[in-house]
Amino acid sequence: MLVRQMAVGTMQNFVYLLADKPGGEGLVVDSGWETKPIINAAMKVNVRVKFVVATHNHFDHTSSLRELADSLGAKVVAHERSPIEHDISVDGGDVLALGKAKVRVIYTPGHTEDSICLYDGEDLFTGDTLFIGNCGRTDLQGGSSRELYRSLHDVILRLPPSTIIYPGHDYGDVPFRSLGEEAISNPVLSARTYAEFFGVP
Repeated sequence: MLVRQMAVGTMQNFVYLLADKPGGEGLVVDSGWETKPIINAAMKVNVRVKFVVATHNHFDHTSSLRELADSLGAKVVAHERSPIEHDISVDGGDVLALGKAKVRVIYTPGHTEDSICLYDGEDLFTGDTLFIGNCGRTDLQGGSSRELYRSLHDVILRLPPSTIIYPGHDYGDVPFRSLGEEAISNPVLSARTYAEFFGVP
C-alpha cells in the first residue's frame, strides 16, 4: 500500500493519503484545515481519491472534509454514529476497496463515540484513539476512558505486532512506530488493568 503522511494545520495534525499503487485508487484519512497539501500529494502520484474518511468528528480533523472531498470528486465516509455530514456510513468490519486493495474499518470508541481506525493489513491509521507514546483524551463530549481502554486492549493490541501505527497527531518522539514497540513503550498499552490505565499520567 502506498502511504503518504502529511503534517497540516496548527495543532500538529497528521493526514494521510493511501492508495493501492501510484496511479491507482486512494483514500484520504482526515483533512485538518489545509486541503492543498493533500490535493498536491494525490496529483503527484496520480492517485484518484475515492473516499475522504473522518476518524472522528472533532473539528481539527474535519473542518475542510467536505471541501476536500468536493475538490477530489470523492465521497465523505464516517462512522454511522458520527454527527458530521457524510455520504457513506460505516461500522466496524466494513471494507473500503481501493483497486485490488482493501482497507478495513475498525470501530474504536473512547476518544469519541464515533472513533474509527483504518487497517490495510499492515498499517493502522488511528486518528486520536492512539498516539505514539500516549492515547487520545476522554474528557470531551462523547469520551469514555473505559471504552478507550477496551478499544486499545481488546481490539488494537490483538493486531499483529508488526502493524505500523500512524497517529492523527505528531505528539510522539517519532511520526510512526510498530505496534510491538508501542506495546512495550507506551504506558497506556502496557497497563495491565483498567485501574493502571486510568492512573497513567
